[in-house]
Amino acid sequence: MPQPDHDPEMLLALLAGCRRAERDAQRRLYGLYYSFALSVCLRYTRTRDAAMEAVNDGFMKVFRDVGRFDVARHEVSGSFRGWLKRIMIHTAIDHYRSQEKHQHQQELNDAAFAEADPGHSALDTLSYEELLHLIQQLSPAYRTVFNLYVIDGFTHEEVSAQLGISVGASKSNLSKARAHLKHLLKQTNHHAYAGYVG
Repeated sequence: MPQPDHDPEMLLALLAGCRRAERDAQRRLYGLYYSFALSVCLRYTRTRDAAMEAVNDGFMKVFRDVGRFDVARHEVSGSFRGWLKRIMIHTAIDHYRSQEKHQHQQELNDAAFAEADPGHSALDTLSYEELLHLIQQLSPAYRTVFNLYVIDGFTHEEVSAQLGISVGASKSNLSKARAHLKHLLKQTNHHAYAGYVG
């Protein structure tokens, strides 16, 4: 859903300016979408500084590849947000791989198969800010799988391909992430824990 300040005609003009590598157009596009991009990257990083670094790297990719974004395909504001979101997710994952993957390789390669909890959970009752705070307390491996699968709608097969782990490891890490989140809810005596089933 486009934001009120994201006028499609203005966005088209900014994208055209970015294709010509005009600094003013790049600066204005960055300003319009910075908060959105940061909200995506914050879910994949432990610190705000790391998220800001991922955002900046992501926008460099946006400016480099803006010619690939087809403005004729769909409603421009919504489709641009989707395109930008994917770039930010991939950039945050690249940061995860380069900075934390080796440290947590054993966690990622855990081969225990565990299916995700079906149906409604207490996590559904949390506000975005509460959920973000809890997610940031997870280990990098669990946080990344949880975000990709639960928040961003990737399948286990897609998570597996993105992170270079087996589908079973993706399922296991998701199950463990949910168990850790449940534990965190219980520790903080959060109202959502009362409704947590399983």
